[in-house]
Amino acid sequence: MKQVRPKKNLGQHFLTDLNIAKRIADTVDACPDIPVLEIGPGMGVLTQYLVPKPREVKVVEIDRESVQYLQEHFSTIRSTDGPLPLGDERRRLPEQEGKNPPTWIISADFLRMDLNEVFGGRPFVLTGNYPYDISSQIFFKMLDNKELIPCCTGMIQREVALRMAASPGNKQYGILSILMQAWYDVEYLFTVDETVFNPPPKVKSAVIRMTRNGVEDLGCDWALFKRLVKTVFNQRRKMLRVSLRQMFTNVQPPASFFEQEIMTKRPEQLSIPQFVELTNKVEEKLKD
Repeated sequence: MKQVRPKKNLGQHFLTDLNIAKRIADTVDACPDIPVLEIGPGMGVLTQYLVPKPREVKVVEIDRESVQYLQEHFSTIRSTDGPLPLGDERRRLPEQEGKNPPTWIISADFLRMDLNEVFGGRPFVLTGNYPYDISSQIFFKMLDNKELIPCCTGMIQREVALRMAASPGNKQYGILSILMQAWYDVEYLFTVDETVFNPPPKVKSAVIRMTRNGVEDLGCDWALFKRLVKTVFNQRRKMLRVSLRQMFTNVQPPASFFEQEIMTKRPEQLSIPQFVELTNKVEEKLKD
């Protein structure tokens, strides 16, 4: 079969540098002994370095042409239209006894999958060369399933990677930084030049790794925390005493509430613990 044609509507940019592919694959070694799920394997440039690792690997691919290519070029790959049930006898074929289990292709849209079904409720590492246009959606889904995903690695647009790893006071610090870092330690590992892709994207890429930070209870209402963070960063140039007023539609707290010292700050100046503290203060006033 001829090579897969990159599809613009799927945001496909196939990595062509094998050294970089191996470096990305090796980032999953920071979380050993658990399965790996790769998103968007394309023609398997990253997959070929994941398969030999001593762990179970599955890949999820929405592009039927890529699925067919992987089936024809990887002798250990098996295909399914959905996650296999735990204990399915096909997961290890007789000729592979004593070797790594076959790598299963899940022909599906990752954003629509029930991640509890992928490895029978077991935790796993998420990795991939993520499509730029849906990378944020992928990571928000990861947050919704954070108890299943203790580690996430892979390649994304450099600008997004910088935002995710940014610290307070940095101009890239924003919604994505805070929501991710609330639950994960984010590492910016290395930059990837646009010339090593087919077709070359118009921007540089970066490889990141996110590892659960041990926080089990954020200390505030998570839904309200997200709402507050998004509200104030929608007016990031304004002081909190201005942008926070949008949180109060049916009730207005006393003027003294907006006279606190923290209200003179702009959102990019606040740390995550300060956002937690602010969320609890807002929740208290919303209940008055």
